[in-house]
Amino acid sequence: MDRRGRRGGDGGERLSVEEAVRGFTLGAAYAAREERIKGSLAPGKLADLVVPDENIFEIPPMEIVAVAVKGTMVGGEWGYVAKDFDSGE
Repeated sequence: MDRRGRRGGDGGERLSVEEAVRGFTLGAAYAAREERIKGSLAPGKLADLVVPDENIFEIPPMEIVAVAVKGTMVGGEWGYVAKDFDSGE
């Protein structure tokens, strides 16, 4: 993820998309001491997730802001499902 200065230049600090996602998932769960039940998708953990309409690891980082959300799941239940998304239900 680029951090840009006020004039649009390089602010000198960056995270890769992978580092940013890890920080908001495993890192956040670890900081809250909840990594046993949160932070990754695994049997026995809470299923909180977002389904984007594009693979955020394959597009330029500055385009992630325009990626639409197809669905969100909280605690294993679909909270939001876009009309054109097949959630399997």
